Amino acid sequence: MPSYRAPVEDTLFFLEDVLAIHRHDNLPGFSDASSDVLQAILSEGGKLASDVFAPLNLSGDREGCTRHADGRVTTPKGFKEAYTAFASGGWMGLSVPEEFGGQGLPHLLSTVMQDFASGANLALSMYPGLTQGAIAALLVHGSEEQKRTYLPKMVEGVWTGTMNLTEPHCGTDLGLLKTKAVPNEDGSYSLSGTKIFISAGEHDLSENIVHLVIARIEGAPSGTKGISLFVVPKFLVNADGSLGARNGVSCGSIEHKMGIHANSTCVMNYDGAKGWLVGEANRGLNAMFVMMNEARLAVGVQGLGQSEAAYQNAVAYARERLQGRALTGAKEPGKAADPIIVHPDVRRTLMQIRAFNEAARVLVLWTALQSDIAHRSQDAAERQAADDRLGLMTPVVKGVLTDRGFANAVEAQQMFGGHGYVEEWGMSQFVRDARIAMIYEGANGIQAMDLIGRKLPKDGGRAMMAFLTEVQTFIKDHDEDEGMKPYVVPLQPALNDLQGAVLWLMQNAFTKPDNAGAGATDLMHLLGTVVLGYMWGKIAKAALAAKAEGRDTERMDAKLVLGRFFMERMLPETTLRLARIKAGSETTMALAAEAF
Repeated sequence: MPSYRAPVEDTLFFLEDVLAIHRHDNLPGFSDASSDVLQAILSEGGKLASDVFAPLNLSGDREGCTRHADGRVTTPKGFKEAYTAFASGGWMGLSVPEEFGGQGLPHLLSTVMQDFASGANLALSMYPGLTQGAIAALLVHGSEEQKRTYLPKMVEGVWTGTMNLTEPHCGTDLGLLKTKAVPNEDGSYSLSGTKIFISAGEHDLSENIVHLVIARIEGAPSGTKGISLFVVPKFLVNADGSLGARNGVSCGSIEHKMGIHANSTCVMNYDGAKGWLVGEANRGLNAMFVMMNEARLAVGVQGLGQSEAAYQNAVAYARERLQGRALTGAKEPGKAADPIIVHPDVRRTLMQIRAFNEAARVLVLWTALQSDIAHRSQDAAERQAADDRLGLMTPVVKGVLTDRGFANAVEAQQMFGGHGYVEEWGMSQFVRDARIAMIYEGANGIQAMDLIGRKLPKDGGRAMMAFLTEVQTFIKDHDEDEGMKPYVVPLQPALNDLQGAVLWLMQNAFTKPDNAGAGATDLMHLLGTVVLGYMWGKIAKAALAAKAEGRDTERMDAKLVLGRFFMERMLPETTLRLARIKAGSETTMALAAEAF
């Protein structure tokens, strides 16, 4: 049976030493997260993930969710108790303002918990994860009455939330949606239509489910300009906050999926369901994008979580599985064979996954920190810089981390040979579960197009130019340090490749859009590889400082080796990506559709 242990110790090091989060104690909520508090939160969160969520991962996958004849959905055995433990522990409102029942701590800590929970049990983690996204959207765009009505119960975890976008004929192109909203005399709307792929659309974990639904008000303009957002509860809420009648929303069926079997992905039917407008009419996408951006970052964390869980199990197996002898002679002469971890190709695989995992973890924490700065800083320039970083990194976190997370789950499965293909070992679940993260909340090709079409040229390329300058400054600040040379010298040619790609696209893509489309995914991964290299530079700097202080030298030595591995064997991928981008779109677009 697979296992999982939350990477508490590493995460603490990344927060305190690599990102130096206590330098931000001037921001609201940060001073409350002292070292002792941080240690306690991560320790308890790690226990919940490792001891409560993880043991239900395999059994939940096998049992799945059940839809009953009356439309009710029940989750697998143990899920309700595990969810209740999460909710009662206050984890839902970790970073929500105190006025709504939250703790007001940095969003950064919610990201840590997302990492732990999604690594332990992706399907289970999605129920609170979607609720946190719905909370974020209502905090920004909900009316005061809507906030008072819904947020305290959602923060408490007694009610959960969802996001309803996709329709049978309408995925990425939301302008095609058909769900209709008709105004009622009391100021509410009656919603009618069908939504598909709705994660956690119906279940037995909470007393009420608060659906955020996009629809078109009768008579509204066509396309995305006519989309509005509505809050549609499963049960109507009485004036005193108690639950009233059942609303006209129901689960028509549960999708039969490749993975995340324990999450109730539903077809939702709206039959004159009563809903209330969130924000302004015909500006629903602006409100929904708050939730979508939260979700995209959370999905990137899911990719990391599955990569981490798969890695942990692959390492355990490689230490125990006896096959063949080491190329340099027997390492376990008293046994029939050596453990496979002695073989260079096995080590290459494990090193690649771990080198990615550690840099990716710093990246998601660094990105979450930018979100905190953007929303909490009193300095306008600081807010703008952080918001620029956040916007630029969102498609990278979502696209690169989920692409690599899936690939790493496959590589970890490979370590098991035939046993990895057999369900009882649990490795196939990591592969199946990781696959969805590349698809939902905007398929990764869409993330790449968002990067090249919106984020790269936005504000005259300000965000990208600032990032290039930031990395260049880091290299120059440390290129005379002998200890840092293995981490900054290789970073320079990779940064040059990124600059070359951006320049080529500026010269060749905007007059010939197909060049942008053909190079988008390579640009996303090129940028992602440079970002991960930059994160390794930050990790190495902190590890060298810790060693100089005599702290945890063995673990710091391991990190320095991992960083060198990344720089030597993974960072050079940028050259390949640049060559592909510069090849342009001619051959990609040359064949007629009929020739495929």
